[in-house]
Amino acid sequence: MSSQSPTADDLATATLPPLTMPRLMGWAAQQYGDKLAVSDGGREVTYRALNDLRRRAGKACMACGIGKGDKVAIWAPNSLEWMVAAMGAQSVGAVLVPLNTRLQGAEAADILRRAGVVTLFTVGRLEQGAPTDLLAAESLPDLRRTILLDAGQGEHDLLLWDAFLEMAEAADPAAYTAAERSVNPDDIADMLFTSGTTGKAKGVLCSHQQNIRVFANWSHTVGLHCDDNYLIINPFFHSFGYKAGWLAALICGSAIFPLAQFERVRLLQAIAEHRITMLPGAPSLYEMILAAPERDDYDLSSLRLGVTGAASVPVQLVRDMREQLGFDVVVTAYGLTESTGVVSICRPEDDPETIASTCGRAMPGVELCCVDPESGAVQPAGEAGEVWVRGYNVMQGYHDMPEATAATITAEGWLRTGDIGVLDERGYLRITDRLKDMYIMNGENVYPAEIEKLLYNLPGVQQAAVIGVPKAPQGEVGMAFVVRKPGAALSESDVRSYCADQLARYKQPAYVLFVDSLPMNASGKVLKTELALQAKEYLAAAKEPKA
Repeated sequence: MSSQSPTADDLATATLPPLTMPRLMGWAAQQYGDKLAVSDGGREVTYRALNDLRRRAGKACMACGIGKGDKVAIWAPNSLEWMVAAMGAQSVGAVLVPLNTRLQGAEAADILRRAGVVTLFTVGRLEQGAPTDLLAAESLPDLRRTILLDAGQGEHDLLLWDAFLEMAEAADPAAYTAAERSVNPDDIADMLFTSGTTGKAKGVLCSHQQNIRVFANWSHTVGLHCDDNYLIINPFFHSFGYKAGWLAALICGSAIFPLAQFERVRLLQAIAEHRITMLPGAPSLYEMILAAPERDDYDLSSLRLGVTGAASVPVQLVRDMREQLGFDVVVTAYGLTESTGVVSICRPEDDPETIASTCGRAMPGVELCCVDPESGAVQPAGEAGEVWVRGYNVMQGYHDMPEATAATITAEGWLRTGDIGVLDERGYLRITDRLKDMYIMNGENVYPAEIEKLLYNLPGVQQAAVIGVPKAPQGEVGMAFVVRKPGAALSESDVRSYCADQLARYKQPAYVLFVDSLPMNASGKVLKTELALQAKEYLAAAKEPKA
């Protein structure tokens, strides 16, 4: 099978640091020493002190009986303790299992059971309630210990963070050093669970060297460096906050400013106070900043580097990030959990149109092609197909799901992403939609992302999402959910006229519904499953006879 191969200039990749977590952190302590590593809630920790904390947490893990291959979960918002717990567990060869902070108790318990988690790090309270209460009725036969990261909110029968760290004194120093040295680059470092939008969530397995190699190259490509102040709003349970977040920052020697939850004013304050230079996020993050009524009250001039990506990144958003928010560099990228977070990315030197309209070309050492999902034939440049990826970034597989792994990774090592895309003659990728989001109207394939991109350019539209809904005799038609900009007097007829002028008839939404906001997950992606439920209710009510 032919593919788009890395170009010659991509072969000069970043100089790689050590390829295991314990060796990486020892190296970073030597490289960056007393430079600020993490600033969290008034606490400032240098690189040397962070490595000491990491080793102390690793010794405490050993004292708790955690060893190589054991599964350790973290169910908590972004914090310094989250990072230290993760690095400590990985330093003795344990596998990190991050949990989405929005999960209900039964959802979290399902992951804890299937992963065989032996130790859980969490906090006193999450969005859905106290984790101990949420898990109280669940059977968790492998779970031996729960440790609270936020000291002062603990319950008497749970181990608090400070007490956990004190357990390091009981660990044999020589045995701990041997445990660190026994961690190999090919050992599994983490198990991140997919969102489960197309069925039961799957645990994606990635190794130490995959994580470090991918994000050393990612950092080199986007231009992240040791002078950057990196505000991490993306959740640590997601690749964007963990791997492209604090791991990438540690590789480069950047200063890390974790944000536990998104609050618009708090975000603006943090940018101004800490002179933030690096701020990645989903398109919705930048849209919220641009729409913030108090934006001009804060000095955002320090912003330098923005990295975003999604099936739909409006051209106008990229322009606004440069012109209104003052970013020197804006790049778009594409990746998924199964690709260790990254597949392709634009380069800072790319022309504005390329950055606005594509998600770049393949990362160094990664192969990329688009394949007809029915025939399996590689599509020529300019033709849409399912995006397939091959390279060092492809996951090791799904935990305990060999059939799902075999269905996702071909015998030749190609990862089938489930995304529809188009490669141009230069090897630059444009994602047109999710394969599962496509709907068929009168026999014509319709990709909602194309319509969404168009709607973002309509004056008065702040956000837009499109789904397919059933309707006879067409089979399916489009329904557009539109969020107006504050003060915009946008009508349904305005939306319809705009679409009619620029879209083929079969692509024009049959329904337009104005909403106050779009449902999103913690990573800023629109939850189209929830939109489908709203559409079902709306259509059912529309069919009811008038009283």
